[in-house]
Amino acid sequence: MEILYKSTRDSSKSVSASYAIIKGIAEDGGLFMPDQFPSLEISLEELSKLDYKGVAYEVMKLFFTDFTEEELRYCIEHAYDSKFDTEEIVPMSFVDGAYYLELFHGSTIAFKDMALSILPYLMKTAAKKNNINEKIVILTATSGDTGKAALAGFAGVEGVKIVVFYPKGGVSAIQEKQMVTQVGDNVKVVGITGNFDDAQTGVKNIFGDKEFNEKINKAGYRFSSANSINIGRLIPQVAYYVYAYANLLKNGKIEEGDLINFVVPTGNFGNILAGYFAKRIGIPVNKLICASNENKVLYDFFESKVYDRNRDFILTTSPSMDILISSNFERLIYLSCGCNSDKNIQFMNDLKEKGVYTVTDEMKQFIDESFIGGFASEDMVSKRIKNVFDKTGYVLDTHTAVASAVYENYENSTKDDTTSVIVSTASPYKFTRAVLSSIDGIKHDEDDFVLVDKLNELSGIDIPKAVNDIRNAPVLHNTVCDKEDMKKEVENFLVL
Repeated sequence: MEILYKSTRDSSKSVSASYAIIKGIAEDGGLFMPDQFPSLEISLEELSKLDYKGVAYEVMKLFFTDFTEEELRYCIEHAYDSKFDTEEIVPMSFVDGAYYLELFHGSTIAFKDMALSILPYLMKTAAKKNNINEKIVILTATSGDTGKAALAGFAGVEGVKIVVFYPKGGVSAIQEKQMVTQVGDNVKVVGITGNFDDAQTGVKNIFGDKEFNEKINKAGYRFSSANSINIGRLIPQVAYYVYAYANLLKNGKIEEGDLINFVVPTGNFGNILAGYFAKRIGIPVNKLICASNENKVLYDFFESKVYDRNRDFILTTSPSMDILISSNFERLIYLSCGCNSDKNIQFMNDLKEKGVYTVTDEMKQFIDESFIGGFASEDMVSKRIKNVFDKTGYVLDTHTAVASAVYENYENSTKDDTTSVIVSTASPYKFTRAVLSSIDGIKHDEDDFVLVDKLNELSGIDIPKAVNDIRNAPVLHNTVCDKEDMKKEVENFLVL
């Protein structure tokens, strides 16, 4: 069955998976969506006998139907290799009544590695399939983790340049150091004087600037994206939800057909949306629990069916979730209104012009069948890190702690005893200041790498290579610009 892709803002046109991957975002500003949801072609029992690479292939072949088996397996083999520090790729730990799906064992110690390790291979294959001769320019906005994972994936890749924009002062010190020390002649890192939403909006505006796109096309370039708005980012994430179910089945923790919950710390909505895709292709999912921090625009939506970004932007200890405009939520809105692109456009225009939109009762009912929201305050996050460590010795990063705190509250309030998987998105070593302060109750003012060593002493968890590698690495990128000058920085980098 061939799967084609349509824009959420114009469902009259269809493109191949490889073309959608190269484009990143549709010309009309919409996001590419499959024209139908396929079904898994092997049983859950058969899936449970596969390793991560095998599961990834079974998932990706369903959506990337214009890739040959040889092409897909090549991409998967080269993505999920020794850059991961565990043979299993995605281990699971049972801690205090829930399973933690550890997605941070890749080269940049965050869940973004799971998709950004494979995206360069998918993109290069897609370029060949579509006879693309121009150099590809990846534009990416990051709230902390996507940036480094994208830089690491595309550094040195022939025929590709990448520009990453991040909110200066809005990421952790370790996250920033990871990005600004990135080597490679084809990479550029720019801090902006604004928040993540500003960076994301700026990137989208560049994509939508037809005159500028014509200018770079004449210079031999074309834009694409490494954010989760790119379907080549989203689909590989579906694989680890399928693998989590298969892993539980393999180890006798559930029986085939049993429902499970996933609890996902959520900012831009791409990660949890991948869980929904897993449900649609055949994984028995009860609830996808959307865990927000104090920027709880999604939680408020699930409670009220009103999406309202007109509120203060809060800097929290879980910066990768400090987002008020969740780009991937558009994909769920599109599905919930029956894939009616005209209706979706109206909602997105209201969000752009008024900062708010309200969905219908029918749309809310569609969404509530799969999703439920929760949020955790800064105090709840800190207490959860301490309580889990004191009780079990397991160390949560701040984002995973948001999900863990939300799950604890959900379990207590609903008495739902469904087997639950908490999606653990980053190593605690990326957020040592907040993690240590939560555990020992002391406000730490030391250098971040001193805190890395202290966390190592306290927890006994090995310091990841990704952290040791940047201890004394020189800063190679120190550009900071106003959000209005993002296009100018792209022009300077491309020497237009």
